[in-house]
Amino acid sequence: MRLKKTLCAFLTLAIGMIAAHPALAADPPKLDTGDTAWMLTATALVLMMAIPGLALFYGGMVRKLNLLTIAMQCFAITCVVTITWVVAGYSLAFKGDGMLIGSLERFFLSGVTLTTVHSLAATIPESVFIVFQMTFAIVTTILIVGAFADRMKFGAMLLFAVLWSLLVYVPVAHWVWGGGFIGGWGAFDFAGGTVVHINSGVAGLVAAIVIGKRMGVGKVDMAPHNLMYTLIGASLLWVGWFGFNAGSAVAASGKAGWAMLVTQFATAAAALAWLAAEWLVKGKPSVLGILSGAIAGLVAITPAAGFVGIGGSLVIGLASGVACFFACASLKKMLGYDDALDVFGVHGVGGILGAVLTGVFALTSVVDMTDATTKQAIPGGLIDGNAAQVWTQIKAVAVVCVFSAVATFVILKVIDLIIGLRVSEEIERDGLDLNLHGETVH
Repeated sequence: MRLKKTLCAFLTLAIGMIAAHPALAADPPKLDTGDTAWMLTATALVLMMAIPGLALFYGGMVRKLNLLTIAMQCFAITCVVTITWVVAGYSLAFKGDGMLIGSLERFFLSGVTLTTVHSLAATIPESVFIVFQMTFAIVTTILIVGAFADRMKFGAMLLFAVLWSLLVYVPVAHWVWGGGFIGGWGAFDFAGGTVVHINSGVAGLVAAIVIGKRMGVGKVDMAPHNLMYTLIGASLLWVGWFGFNAGSAVAASGKAGWAMLVTQFATAAAALAWLAAEWLVKGKPSVLGILSGAIAGLVAITPAAGFVGIGGSLVIGLASGVACFFACASLKKMLGYDDALDVFGVHGVGGILGAVLTGVFALTSVVDMTDATTKQAIPGGLIDGNAAQVWTQIKAVAVVCVFSAVATFVILKVIDLIIGLRVSEEIERDGLDLNLHGETVH
C-alpha cells in the first residue's frame, strides 16, 4: 500500500514537471487560414513579376537577336536564387539578432516544420514566409540584368547572381527587416525601397560602368524590338506588385488593403506624370513612356505603401514619374553611362525618392493601423511626420547606396579576373541568342 502511494506521488510529480516545462506548456502557434491563403497568393504574384513579368518586360526592350538571352537570364536567376535562399540566404537574412548579419540557424532550412512560424509573420507557416521573402530576392537580382543587357557572359552572370544574392542582397535585407541596424534606427521600408530598388538600381549602375558601353550605342539602332512584349510584361508587373506591397502586410488585413489602394493610386499618377513630361519635352507621348512611368510609380510607392495616406501617395507618384523621366532622358546622357534598360534611372532614382518621401508623408494613423482600427477613417493629409524621420530615411538610403556600390564593384572585378565579364566583340555584334545558347526567336 505504501509502495502504491509512493508510486502515485512520483507519477503526479513527474507529470506536473513535464506539464510545467516551457517548451511543452506553451501553446502552439495559431495559424490563420485567411492570412495563409492571402500570403500564398501574394507569393505567387511576386514570382509572376520575375517570370514571366520581367522576362517579357526586358525582352521587349532589347534587340530581337538578344531576346532569348535576357529571358534566359531572368529564368536562370530565378532558379539560382531559389537555391541560395534555401541553403543560407533566408537564415542569414531573417534568423539571429546580429546587427550586421543573421545566423545559420536555418541552414538548409534546418528546423523548419509544418507548424513553425517566424516572429515577423506569426499567423502563417514559416514555409510560406520563406518562399514569400525568396521571391523578393529573386526579383531584386533579376532587375540588375537590365543594366548590362546585350553584353555579359552567361557564366559570369550566373556567378554574379550567386555572389550578389548572398553577399549584397542578404545583408541589406537583414539590416532593414531582419533585426539589423537600419531597422533599429527606425527607418521605414514597407516592401523594399532600400532592400530591392535602391539596392538593385545602384548595383545596375555600377555593373553598366564596369562592363562598359554596348558596341555601337549612339550609332546603331538600339530601339526596343517588340513593345507589345514590354506592355504585357509591365502589366504583369503592375498586377504582381500587389503581392509585393499588399503582401508585405503579411496578413489579410486593413493594412494590406490600404497598401493596395495607395499602390494603385501612385502608379496611375506616375504613369500620367511621365507621359505629360515626355509629351512636353519630346512632343509625343510614347507607349514605352507610360509603361516606364507606371514602373517608376510602383518603385517609389513600395517603401511607403504601409505608411502614407492618399495625399502622400499622389505626391510620390507625380514626383517619381517626372524625376525618373528626366533621370532616363537626361541624366544618363549627361553622365555618359550605358544603363541599357534604365535600371538605375527607374529603380535607383525612384527608390531613393520614394524612401525619402516616405519619411515626409508618413501618417501616424496609417503606420499604427491594426485590425482593430481598420474601421476608422484614414486621413489623406499630406504631412504627419517630422524632420528626424526624414533624416533616418536619408541615412538608410546613403548606407545602402554605398554598400551596394562598393560590394557590387568588388564582386564584378573578382569575376572579371576569374572568367571575364564580357562576351567577345564578334558575339556581341552577331547577337547573344545564337552564339551563347544556339537558338533564335524564329
